[in-house]
Amino acid sequence: MKDLNFTDPVNEKLKGVSRRDFMKFCGIMAVSMGLPLGAGTQIAQAITNAKRRPPVIWLHGQECTGCTESLLRTSHPSIEHLILDLISLDYHETLNVGAGHQAEAALKKSVEDNAGKFILVVEGSVPVKDGGRYCMIAGRPFGDIVKEVAAKAAAVIAIGSCASWGGWQSSDPNPTGATGIPEFLSGTTVVSIPGCPPNGYNFMSTVAYFLTLKKLPELDALGRPKFAYGRLIHENCERRPHFDAGRFAEQFGDEGHRLGYCLYKLGCKGPMTRNNCSALHYCDVGAWPVNTGRPCFGCSEEGIGFTIPLFTEADIENVTPSSVHPPIQTTRGGGISKGAAALLGGIGGAAIGAGAVAAKRLGDKDKGDNS
Repeated sequence: MKDLNFTDPVNEKLKGVSRRDFMKFCGIMAVSMGLPLGAGTQIAQAITNAKRRPPVIWLHGQECTGCTESLLRTSHPSIEHLILDLISLDYHETLNVGAGHQAEAALKKSVEDNAGKFILVVEGSVPVKDGGRYCMIAGRPFGDIVKEVAAKAAAVIAIGSCASWGGWQSSDPNPTGATGIPEFLSGTTVVSIPGCPPNGYNFMSTVAYFLTLKKLPELDALGRPKFAYGRLIHENCERRPHFDAGRFAEQFGDEGHRLGYCLYKLGCKGPMTRNNCSALHYCDVGAWPVNTGRPCFGCSEEGIGFTIPLFTEADIENVTPSSVHPPIQTTRGGGISKGAAALLGGIGGAAIGAGAVAAKRLGDKDKGDNS
């Protein structure tokens, strides 16, 4: 912890964070990645050791720069702390001070001087049709640059849906042959952090994991860090209780929408999308699409985001039954007990929620049925 010199009150004020808050942040980061709480100390030591700052080369292909914009809005650590103290951002087309020949010379020097040591981050897809002419940088096809730099990188990270699987550019008819980095660099281990844009903290946590443990975090079958993409958005959604109770917004601006009811019938893809948006919000202001009244459109899933029509109802992957199971007892009059009625009511609620799919469309019922 000497590098940050938290005992110096002036330096602490300049950094904008106390030692206590910094250690708390590292502990929370460790837990979010599925590491023991004690790993927070290891993370703190790794990211404050100036001698271990990894060079990072950040390339841009076919994209909108939204991933970078999302990263710029993180605050713990802030972007300036990230790129000046935690990593050495040697090349980034959006943030570079230099341009033209000066920038390209910096890229070449960083690759040569840090071969086998730097982290390559790619934002955007690679166009493969017509020789890659749809994305040229310094007179060269973007794909050629990616292959050349990736061959000497210690780790490769594809940030955003465009880099992870092609994104919206790859939508039919895909005129440029937009291709994700894992497919383009077939045979190379690529960590995918999809999202449009992804949460900046998922990227920073991945880098912190690599710095601390000298290896990549556990990945799923699609190359995504399991700590961020291991659960469905639907499972931790703040509107999930309304789903289970069968309360849905029927259209934008109606009473259910204003009351914060489930957005399933408006096309929310949270039940079939793996990401931590509902648990880790964006930009430190508690914001994410569903929280603003906008259904999730599955941007972090290939074949869902930019593919399934926006207002098509999602398939329900996991259904949660009621946790209350009272005994069923008949009464003298041949009816059922209150406990049994409660159980059946719980089952009915799950059926209304879960299977708003099985029933196929609850939209024909009037709003009273959903309250």
